[in-house]
Amino acid sequence: MEFIEVLPLKELPPNSQKTIQLKNIRVGLFHYNNEITAIGNTCLHKGGPLAMGNVRFSDEGCFITCPWHGWEYNIKTGKGPGGFEDQQSVYDVKVEDGKILISEKPVIRARRAEHATDPLADLRDLKYESTADSLNVLGISCTNMNNDLPRISTSDLALENALADAEKNHKAKTKLIRLRELMFRACEGYYSQNERACTWPCSISEMNPDDGMSPVYRALILWADVVLIATPIRWGNASSLYYRMAERLNCVQNQITLSDKVLVKNKVAGFIITGGQDNIQQVAGQMSVFFTELGFVFPPFSFVGWSRGWISEDMEHNISAFQKSKYMKRSVKELVDNCVMLSKQIKRMDTEHMRTPLPKIEEAPSNVFEM
Repeated sequence: MEFIEVLPLKELPPNSQKTIQLKNIRVGLFHYNNEITAIGNTCLHKGGPLAMGNVRFSDEGCFITCPWHGWEYNIKTGKGPGGFEDQQSVYDVKVEDGKILISEKPVIRARRAEHATDPLADLRDLKYESTADSLNVLGISCTNMNNDLPRISTSDLALENALADAEKNHKAKTKLIRLRELMFRACEGYYSQNERACTWPCSISEMNPDDGMSPVYRALILWADVVLIATPIRWGNASSLYYRMAERLNCVQNQITLSDKVLVKNKVAGFIITGGQDNIQQVAGQMSVFFTELGFVFPPFSFVGWSRGWISEDMEHNISAFQKSKYMKRSVKELVDNCVMLSKQIKRMDTEHMRTPLPKIEEAPSNVFEM
């Protein structure tokens, strides 16, 4: 077996690690427990740079943790920790005359574990349930409350009325998702590590089969034709639950950036925004910009707002005023009418060659070289 000199020993002191280039392969070198080892540097999950991660010591051995999503490999054997079957490539290492040499080829080749089932296969393969003739209306409630202390919520009530109207007057199929009933982690910002670390399906969903965002992804991306998002106003903005969901939808928009792939086509969005005080237009503006970045379209007059104004601090009267409001009954119905009408129209649009005037990874400054 041929060995290649890669590094002076003094450049890899004890308790350190480094990435080296071996022809067209990147290899991670590790110097721990008085031993130098070498494994493939590209994580088998999504290609993260292993040697930039943290080292963890356990009874099973010494493991490198991928800085992108936390996949782990034993720095000596290349194996994952107990229960994980991924095998990273492993290289022989020897030290001669103060220099580190590694084998030209791996003595153990990389192997990704094969799983009998993929719980996210429908998302990965984009198995759309909406059709040219479907009318599926999804309601997403962003109102937070203690489920053990149920109360009337104006945004919830308006959303329930909207879905009931869609069923009764338009014969639509409806679903209601209350974000407060789902357990899902906030976005953990893997995009800030590398743009390719933000994946579809979301890497958090891949790590946690019970991730509460998975039913949101399925309903929003695969099932819905019309999406109605309802939120209260919290300090002049949409609710924290709304933003928590929105951040986890970065993986949808990022498919445009990375792969020029539009996941949302021929889908309509409308908004229901309620608050004791005003700021409806600002909230509607932010929501509209965000959802158009995902690919949704909007009918004229795409939001309904409810507010009793700046000085209306008598919130004990807010619910009764809302329930008596002729405006709310009419406006919710007309929002649904507008969304359904537009949905039927855009179903005829050919989106096969849809253009996306958004940033693309190949246009990033580091990828553009002007002569």
